[in-house]
This record gives sequence, structure tokens and C-alpha cells, in this order.
Amino acid sequence: MMGIHLQRAWIIDLIVVTVFLPILIFGTQIFKLLGQDDSIAKSGGYISLWFISFVYNNVFRQTIQTYLQAQSKNLIIAWISAAQFALHILLSILFVRTLDMGVTGAMLALTISTWFLVIGEFIYIFGGWCPNTWKGFTLAAFKDLVPVVKMSISSGVMICLELWYNAVLVLLAGYMKDAAVAISAFSICLNINLWDFAISLGFLGAACVRVANELGRGNAKAVKFAIEVLMGTSVAIGLFFFVICLVFGRNLAYLFTNDDRVADTVVDLSFLLSFTVLLNSIYPVLSGVAIGAGMQSTVAIINLVCYYVIGIPLGALLGYVTPLQVKGIWIGMIGGVLTQTISIVYMVWRTNWDKEVKKTSERLRKYYLKEGETSEQVN
Repeated sequence: MMGIHLQRAWIIDLIVVTVFLPILIFGTQIFKLLGQDDSIAKSGGYISLWFISFVYNNVFRQTIQTYLQAQSKNLIIAWISAAQFALHILLSILFVRTLDMGVTGAMLALTISTWFLVIGEFIYIFGGWCPNTWKGFTLAAFKDLVPVVKMSISSGVMICLELWYNAVLVLLAGYMKDAAVAISAFSICLNINLWDFAISLGFLGAACVRVANELGRGNAKAVKFAIEVLMGTSVAIGLFFFVICLVFGRNLAYLFTNDDRVADTVVDLSFLLSFTVLLNSIYPVLSGVAIGAGMQSTVAIINLVCYYVIGIPLGALLGYVTPLQVKGIWIGMIGGVLTQTISIVYMVWRTNWDKEVKKTSERLRKYYLKEGETSEQVN
């Protein structure tokens, strides 16, 4: 069934990506409609066209990685990703520095390297290294798509609300008096933040798979232990990068820019960036726990309230009404993330995992009976 579910995910995701494709095609027009500066709108619209290939790539990359993680095949993902990273660096140097292709070169390097990763994963799956879960393409993948869609919506809303949160804040920075400097500084800080967040995403995936597996196995004690280990390890890494951002704020800025105004703005944000990095080590792990336990709908509501009712309005208020400018927007972002983190910590802490094990067992029983298993086999 894992192979069939993977194919169902491809079908649903390909349809969804295609439906939303006009957003990328008409990026420039959308940015202008939102009142962004013409130069920013044209640059953003040009890059959005390149991202058409990237989002289709994402359909396969994200689903295959989850499929392999669910089978504890993490090492192959790591090796292919390492090869992709090396290729991406080489292509970036070639296209951006040697051939001086600028943004076009950077996006071309991204496109080639990301598809290299997907092709490598395809070769691994189709080459027979997943014999227990991949039996080839089947028409069964087109059946029972509606239940998969229903299950996916809450997860999709939860993740989108998190990702769109940063995008909306960058959009707000584009309305600042010196928009180019504001967006550059804000984007640099977000990039540093995303470097750290990428590590946390690994813990999110591990939490999702481990919690789901242990619930399915009926071991509530193991669920609690997994959460403790993941949180402890992630927070330790978060503290390390918290110190790095505090100590090397200016040096980090000059990795991205030679403009002193942009660098000064980044340094001004470095203290806030450090706390954001620390929070990064907490809430992604708990989001993974929520996904593994089937609590996506609850987290989606928490994200909606904390990010869009608290974070964005607070950032807009501090950024435009007070002299804080970009710093005010970032403070608003931290406010949203902090309230979300506290809310999910409380939710996980209050969860009765023994009760969740019973719920999971009942769901599994119903599922297998529906698939034609007898009561004796299910027991």
C-alpha cells in the first residue's frame, strides 16, 4: 500500500500544482497589483517563472523522501542529497561567477541540481531497492483518492500557513521607504534562518515517522521517549546556532552582500535572528509530533491564529507605526512563532498518549477490515 499511496500523492499534488500555476506565471502582474515597486515586481515575476520547474520537482522530491523515511531508508536520501549539494555548488560557481549569468545562472543551477536529486531517487525506487513497497505503477492509485485528499488538506493548510507567513513578511518589507535595502536585509536573515530551519525539518520528519510508527505499534512509552530525545537533540543544536548568530552577525551579513547599508540592517536584526533560530529548534519538532499523531487540523488552527491574527498584524503595526521599520516586522514574526510554540508545547504536554494509542489501533483495525482482511488476521 505504501507504493500505491506514493502514486496517489503524485496524482493529487500534480493536479494541485497545475491549478495554482497561474500564480507563478503572472507573478509580475500580481506583485504590481499588490503595490510593489516596479523593479521588485519584475525581478520577483522573473524568478517565479523559474520556480515552475521547481514546484513540479517538489511534487516528487517531498513525497519520495517521506516514502523512503517511512521505511527508515534515510541513508540513501543523505547520499543523494550530498551529491546534489556538491553539484549545486559547482553549477552555481560555473553559471554565476564564471559565466556571469546572474540570477538566470543561479536559477538554472537550482533547476538542474534539484532534478538530479529526483532522478536519483527514481533510479533507487524503480531499480528494485524498494521491493517490499514498490510493485510498479498501478490503476489502483486512482481509486479512493478522496479520503487521501481529506487527510492531506489539514497537513497542507498547516504547512502552507507556516511557509506563507515568511512570504507575507517579506511582502510587508517591500512597502518600506527604502524597499531594496529592507527586502535584501530581511531576505538575508530569512536565508540564515532557513539554513537552520533545514536541520529542524530533519527532526520534523523524524518526529512524524517515529511517533506514527510507535502509535501504530501501540507503544505510548516509546512515543514519549522519542519526543524527549528529539526535543533534547534539536534544542542543543538550536543553542549552538543561537550563539553563532549572536557572535558572528556582521560576518554572516557579508557572506551575502557587499552593501554596507544592507549589512548594517542585518547586524541590527542579528539579536532577533538569534532568538528566531532558537525557536526553530522547538516548534518544527512539535509540528512533526502533531503530524505523526494526526493532529494537523488543530495545529493548522493554531498557526492561523498565531501567525495571521497575532504575528503579521503585530509586525505591520511595529514596522509602519513605530520607527522600528524592518526590526518591527521581525519582532512581529517572533511574536507569532513564540505564541505558536507555546501553544503546541501545551498541546503535546496535555496529550494522553495511551488514549492516542487506542485511537490509532481502532483506526488501523477499520482500515484493514475495509481492505478485505478478516477479523482474525487483523487481531
